[in-house]
Amino acid sequence: MAAFNFTVSESPTFILMGIPGLEAAHVWISIPFCACYIIGLVGNFIVLFVVGKEQTLHQPMYLLICMLALTDIGISTSVVPKALCIFWFDLKGITEGGCLTQTFFLHAVSVMHSAVLVTMAFDRYVAICNPLRYTTILTNARIAILGLVGLIRSVLFMLPLPLLLSRLPFCANRIIPHTYCEHMAVAKLSCGDIAVNRTYGLVMAFVVIGLDLTLVALSYCLIIRAVLRISSKKAHPKALNTCTAHICVMLISCILFLFSTLTHRFGHGIAPHIHIILADLFFLIPPMLNPIIYGVKTKELRVKVSQYTCRR
Repeated sequence: MAAFNFTVSESPTFILMGIPGLEAAHVWISIPFCACYIIGLVGNFIVLFVVGKEQTLHQPMYLLICMLALTDIGISTSVVPKALCIFWFDLKGITEGGCLTQTFFLHAVSVMHSAVLVTMAFDRYVAICNPLRYTTILTNARIAILGLVGLIRSVLFMLPLPLLLSRLPFCANRIIPHTYCEHMAVAKLSCGDIAVNRTYGLVMAFVVIGLDLTLVALSYCLIIRAVLRISSKKAHPKALNTCTAHICVMLISCILFLFSTLTHRFGHGIAPHIHIILADLFFLIPPMLNPIIYGVKTKELRVKVSQYTCRR
């Protein structure tokens, strides 16, 4: 029996438990999960459709909003459908390849989401600090290049995660107490040394968060300095109002991302079901709220969406 416990399992399947301790309430929990997911999908697809159809919206700011919508769709879709399968049909099994793929995809899209938010901050900086040169500095081609750089960065940073997991031996216990295959949640199941996984995951989290938050903070410091130099105090709120949508999106995304990343490593005193629900909020709340925030705060987009809605 002792030999069996330490034998590496040949089973290619992991078991996702959903939200341990709340199994009896899975069906009820699925209702807000499904509602948030559908609202997010509808909102983001509306944004993509309207911007794609309207030539007048083929501008850098709206292209960035479309990039944000795509990452929001990717973030929620990487987690929510599988979670709903667990809640509704008790389909808890996931192959090892599927688990590693989900790990890479959800982390890579999250990093890409962060890169888009940084590019949006740069867009607001140019719009306020160099308004006369905005159209020459930020062209659609340059926005596409910045998006490509963000995509390459996310792939290069996150590709080692599934590669590091694939080298680990997994013992008989393949039960993941979560709704998705998060890197460290999977690594902790290994009967091998996970020091490299732990270090790389933590370094990448702080590098991405630290670098991106620093760039965003620098952009807003320069924006505030430029606004304070405007002689007319009545112009101050008008100038800063163009940044409110981005600030709201940044606050929501950063707070939830910090919760979902750090509680995996330092949240030992938190009840497991609370920890998992907080982590899942990152994949539910921003994708649902972001299109609403930009739809309300961006006049041109709001008008075009209203036109299409009324027309239909």
